[in-house]
Amino acid sequence: MIIETPYKDGDTVTIKTTAGEEVVARLVGETDKAITITKAMAIVATQNGIGLGPFSFTADPDAKLVLNKRGVLYTSKTVGEMATQYIKSTTGLDLPN
Repeated sequence: MIIETPYKDGDTVTIKTTAGEEVVARLVGETDKAITITKAMAIVATQNGIGLGPFSFTADPDAKLVLNKRGVLYTSKTVGEMATQYIKSTTGLDLPN
């Protein structure tokens, strides 16, 4: 049986951690024990709704971060307005929805 993931390396993904954090990032790679991401941003509440903020204040924003899957509840491809907002925040490109 072949299991296909709904996302691939290079995609913008949403990761929900066991600590309750929701992270949007670019997927670098995945193994059965870890997920490697870059340009990680946390979902934050703002006066105007949800937005994006730093996932780590002390790591280089372009660093490759390796997340242990034991601390991950789920990983999903990020879609819609949040994916567009993430791309704009990390690249400066303003893509149409």
